[in-house]
Amino acid sequence: MEYPSKLIEKAVNEISKLPGIGKKTAMRLALHLLKQPAEETHLLSESLQKLRDDTRYCRTCHIISDTEDCTCKTISKDQSVICVVEDTPDVMAIQNTGQYNGLFHVLGGIISPMDGIGPEDVKIDSLIQRVAESDGEIKEIILALSTTMEGDTTAFYIIKKLEPYDIKITTIARGIPIGGELEYTDELTLGRSILTRTVYEQTP
Repeated sequence: MEYPSKLIEKAVNEISKLPGIGKKTAMRLALHLLKQPAEETHLLSESLQKLRDDTRYCRTCHIISDTEDCTCKTISKDQSVICVVEDTPDVMAIQNTGQYNGLFHVLGGIISPMDGIGPEDVKIDSLIQRVAESDGEIKEIILALSTTMEGDTTAFYIIKKLEPYDIKITTIARGIPIGGELEYTDELTLGRSILTRTVYEQTP
């Protein structure tokens, strides 16, 4: 692709580094920014710079926050249960359901030997420390990790690390999504749905 100026070319190259954005989309975005008032473009640039420079992670739960102490310890939350997730978007997804009011613990990744990511590269030790220092206040750990080999490996490692503690460990249900049809469901998901079947509850 030929560019009318080196500035456009540089902008396109940088924008196209974002996930899911190719050169053509990056070109459209660059030209769109050029058409906007200078103030708007400067605000975008400033907000991105602040995002990178000023974002913090809570020292306790490791969620993205404006400070190193987020609201994870407020009394409005159930202090007896911790939901373990891979990253902050998972926290937002669970919170948006309105069905969970406990604490979170963000691992910041999952164990993946193929990618050179070991247990020491994710926030597992701090999770164990939270349980150890809770003096029995934490009663349950919910493992809300992806249903991949890496997710299962991470869950298994966490379970082994929690063995010395008298604590309930659960995982989110895995099965057929609401509105899903069996014939289009993959065999692994269908198999897990059979193995983790629950008592039928009739609704009016």
